[in-house]
Amino acid sequence: MVERPLIIVTGASRGIGRETANALVHEHGAHVLAISRDQSALDELRSAPDSTRVSTLALDLSQPDAPAQVQQVVGERRVHGVVHNAGLLLKKPLGAYTAEDLHRVFAVNVFAPLLLTQALMKQLAGDPPGHVLHIASMGGFQDSAKFPGLAAYSSSKAALACLAQCIAEEGKDRGVRSNCLAIGSVATEMLAAAFPGYTAPTTATEMGRFVARFVIEGHKLFNGKVLPVASTTP
Repeated sequence: MVERPLIIVTGASRGIGRETANALVHEHGAHVLAISRDQSALDELRSAPDSTRVSTLALDLSQPDAPAQVQQVVGERRVHGVVHNAGLLLKKPLGAYTAEDLHRVFAVNVFAPLLLTQALMKQLAGDPPGHVLHIASMGGFQDSAKFPGLAAYSSSKAALACLAQCIAEEGKDRGVRSNCLAIGSVATEMLAAAFPGYTAPTTATEMGRFVARFVIEGHKLFNGKVLPVASTTP
């Protein structure tokens, strides 16, 4: 019997994360551990038709014990991929940020992916290699257009892109590969909060399907890459 891959998706309760989880289950036959702070949204995901291969964990990944909690749920099972999709948007003009603001943004967008990957290196390592996929933003892509009010968010996504490359280097001899997708305009609640009134040409379902396929197959051709995935940016 062919082993069904186990993929962890963070920020899985809505938007790209939710659609990625759905595509992994329904189009790729994967088992998914869906993680989010929103228990009710996770319950909806778990109760959808044909969702018997979805397990859920309500968890704030910025908390110090979060990696250990995920590790405990996974146990000794092989993890074929992690999609670091959870993200925190904070829109403020320069001059209004506090140290607490910056810590909250970086705790979710940078620290949590690093610490969770670190905790799961043993479960990710193997043949075929485990794939760590970081979901960044065109706002953090080098020399891309930048927008007022997004200094903390965009800089955190730039840090996430660099982190993806660092993990690729440390994982290459351990059977772990790492890449980053810098995503452009997608119709999500986060985009609506950042750019009110803007209509994105790409749906969350379309992007989720792309992300799902990439985490399953992308490590065969890419490692340590930051790839722009955008038809437009606002």
